[in-house]
Amino acid sequence: MKIINPVLRGFFSDPSIVRVGSTYYIATSTFEWWPGVRLNESTDLVHWRPLPSPLTRVSQLDLRGTPSGGGIWAPDLSYADGRFWLVYTDVKIVDGAFKDCTNYLTVADDIRGPWSEPHRLNGVGFDASLFHDGDGRKYLVQQTWDFREDRHAFNGITLTELDTATLSLKPETERRIWAGTDVKLTEGPHLYRKDGWYYLFCAEGGTQYEHQESVARSRTLDADSFAVMPGGPFIGNYTTPESPLQKQGHGALVSTPSGEWYYASLCARPWRHATEPSHGVRGWCTLGRETSLQKVYWDEDDWPRVEGGPAGRLEVEAPRDAIEMEGVPADASQHDDFTGSSLALPWCTPRVPFKDRMGTVGGGALTLYGQGSPANAFDLSLVARRWQAFDFDAEVRLDFHPKTYRQMAGLTNYYNDHEWTWVYLTWDEDRQAPVLLTAEYDFGRLVTHREAEVVLPEGTHQVWLRTQVRTGWYTYSYSLDCEHWHGIPVRFDAAHLSDDYIAQRYGGFFTGAFVGLMAVDLSGYRTPARFASFDYRELSADPRPEEQHDQRS
Repeated sequence: MKIINPVLRGFFSDPSIVRVGSTYYIATSTFEWWPGVRLNESTDLVHWRPLPSPLTRVSQLDLRGTPSGGGIWAPDLSYADGRFWLVYTDVKIVDGAFKDCTNYLTVADDIRGPWSEPHRLNGVGFDASLFHDGDGRKYLVQQTWDFREDRHAFNGITLTELDTATLSLKPETERRIWAGTDVKLTEGPHLYRKDGWYYLFCAEGGTQYEHQESVARSRTLDADSFAVMPGGPFIGNYTTPESPLQKQGHGALVSTPSGEWYYASLCARPWRHATEPSHGVRGWCTLGRETSLQKVYWDEDDWPRVEGGPAGRLEVEAPRDAIEMEGVPADASQHDDFTGSSLALPWCTPRVPFKDRMGTVGGGALTLYGQGSPANAFDLSLVARRWQAFDFDAEVRLDFHPKTYRQMAGLTNYYNDHEWTWVYLTWDEDRQAPVLLTAEYDFGRLVTHREAEVVLPEGTHQVWLRTQVRTGWYTYSYSLDCEHWHGIPVRFDAAHLSDDYIAQRYGGFFTGAFVGLMAVDLSGYRTPARFASFDYRELSADPRPEEQHDQRS
């Protein structure tokens, strides 16, 4: 068997991997999206099955009003003493000198839960992980953030012992164990013990194309005792722009039952329009930061190295002892008739759980009650799923009875509250008729494409909506009978829904694009919109974008 990277496609970043028996588990960041932390499992490192998220209660995670790009940063999943341990960071400020982060710990006997109420740990820095030493001691390992204007924001990797009885930290044990390299921007630390060495893995260089992973080691956990691996970085693509995988770095190490080693890393797959120059930005990562797996060996000096070099490989040999996982679909295509009483696992909501205030599901429909605008970070009725392929179609049937232009419902392609487009059904008071409009929002600038307005027949309240995404561009269309489709003559640049475009304008550029269903009622009457028969169909399983380009920067 071959591992084809990325193994988790679409927005699955900052992977933390652990093996329990013959099963591997990966936890990934969710930022401002609910539920908090995504889990996937595998027995062969090739096929991955989604699991229920561990953070499903507001008492575990309160994200209302959290800025885009805040929320859950870099969860750490581990297993010790017969139970799972999950450390996660909730970040409340994205831009500026401060982060105002809080680290929490939750535990469970079963990966599927229930997970405990969170134990508050500290706010020293984000990307915390838990290290279980061989003597029974446990330590929180974290990036240390320095807000002072005359200091570098990174102030070392800090180690603090955890009281195993109370699950609280012992602040008096806090010490810096590594100052990082000259690259700085050090984050995402994970600590391992092997053959008498403590190995510290850390991401450096930020989260864009300069991203990389460094390794340091020490015989002890004493202050400032770690020395960096020569000939680094361990993994990174900043010098290999021709690689289809980019931005590899932040991740975690795992061993197989037979003693092979693998590294789970975030990665990204950029594309560029054929007419774009080859200089400047390396490409647009509309699928966000994904998860790759690379095979690792240990050199003659007991340092870890990536097979094939720091750039990694698109195809990697699966473990010799892998137990092939069956029943995993070939792609992430989804059909949802909304017959269940809860949302299917691919669905997400921004900042708050899907509750009665937002809508209901079951009986063949998803009903959303109109709330705030798509730019609202508090009250938004949006149910969305990740883009997981460069080329896909998504469609849905909408039943909606607007009475004013302030009431809207439709299909959206959405990055965050700063950047989105949608096609929506609303009411035109001048014509006294229902209309379909398309609009785009670009960091506060709203453009409604009146030239593409569709005036619907009197009494129309049911319409089918479709989006067609083709790597660099996407469009919307509609039908009144689900047989005859009419294109809306507006073509949107998919680059605007990429991490890289958002990064030019805003600090929270960590998630990737979503396609979703949304209802708005700015009148405040919570007018319901009924969605049915949703389809998301991927058109290609090729891990490389269809729109090939010269990646030389």
